[in-house]
Amino acid sequence: VQLQASGGGSVQAGGSLRLSCAASGSTSSVNSMGWYRQAPGKERELVAVLTRGGGTAYSGSVQGRFTISGDNAKNSVFLQMNALKPEDTAVYYCNAQTSPNRYDYWGQGTEVTVSS
Repeated sequence: VQLQASGGGSVQAGGSLRLSCAASGSTSSVNSMGWYRQAPGKERELVAVLTRGGGTAYSGSVQGRFTISGDNAKNSVFLQMNALKPEDTAVYYCNAQTSPNRYDYWGQGTEVTVSS
C-alpha cells in the first residue's frame, strides 16, 4: 500500500486547513485510514482514524475542531482542520492499517504550522 498525502501549510491561529491522502496498491486489505502527527521533540500521536465501516475516533485535543472523512471509491481520507491552534503545529502523517495482520503503512509527512 502506498500513501500520498497533501494539503499542509502555514496558517494563523483560528484558521483552517484540509489534508488529503490517497492510497494505492493493495488497498483491498486496508481496514482503516487515519492521521497521526508528530511535533518537534514529541512522540507521534493519533489525531483521527476512520474505519472502512465508517467508524471514527479522535484525539481529545482535536475533538470538535477536526473532522475525518473518506471516499472508499477513491481510497482516500481527508482531515478538515478548523479552529487551528499553535499547538496543532506538527508534521502530519497519513496511516493505513490492514486486516487481519494490522500492519501499518505510512505516507510521507506533510507539515502544518499554526502561528499565533
